[in-house]
Amino acid sequence: MHPITYNAKAYSAASETSPLASTKIKRREPTDRDVQIEILFCGICHSDLHSVRNEWSEFMATNYPIVPGHEIVGRVTKVGSAVTKYKPGNVVAVGCMVDSDRTCPQCKADREQFCPNMVLTFNSPDKHLGGVTYGGYSESIVVDEHFVLRVPSNLNPAGAAPLLCAGITTFSPMRHWGVGKGKKVGVVGLGGLGHIRLGADEAVVSRNADEMQKNAGTFDFIIDTVSADHDINAYLNLLGVDGNLTLVGAPAEPLDVPAFSLIMRRRSFSGSAI
Repeated sequence: MHPITYNAKAYSAASETSPLASTKIKRREPTDRDVQIEILFCGICHSDLHSVRNEWSEFMATNYPIVPGHEIVGRVTKVGSAVTKYKPGNVVAVGCMVDSDRTCPQCKADREQFCPNMVLTFNSPDKHLGGVTYGGYSESIVVDEHFVLRVPSNLNPAGAAPLLCAGITTFSPMRHWGVGKGKKVGVVGLGGLGHIRLGADEAVVSRNADEMQKNAGTFDFIIDTVSADHDINAYLNLLGVDGNLTLVGAPAEPLDVPAFSLIMRRRSFSGSAI
């Protein structure tokens, strides 16, 4: 039995060289556990641009046409019969993923972002309609309630949208590595991810050798948000003993990591998504 669908306005790219253009896409009518959302705001994440231009083709090739967008805030317009968490009129949000298999060890540990069958908000296989999922550059979206989040009334909905990717991408590794009071934390980069973690006591200019030397070996944790090629060793040398540098930017080319930058101070270099 084919799902019932409706047309929704959206912006899509037809190829890696095409501009985003107005179009209409199919959205499914809500099933029992689905929430239909009128999209009010959608952040523009750099990964949207990477995907539209197929710049990550080696790791996750883009299927066209693509409707990007995974920093979604909107208002519930309809819910399925089994939905218990939301009702029409609620202001809600949707982030980087819209489904998982719910049965694997990662899902059972509430780490659906590591599920081998995770379904991204756009450019993932769509088990309901076929083809691929379409994201938030659209007037509406339908998502299983498990992947819908409530937006607190004291948050500005437009300002809350970037928290759905940029916010969780920077918060997640800090939580994992136990960053808290008394820790010295560095943020590399001041783009869509880096600005989320602002509140700095000091700015260090990486081109200034004296400033970098002054801070060598003093950081407990550094989050690197840069997606372009850069000298990772310069930042590893800022870490103290047992310090960690987590990469959340996604440079297209491999980074050169000298072994002794890690070994001699038991430093660690890791990555994190959401």
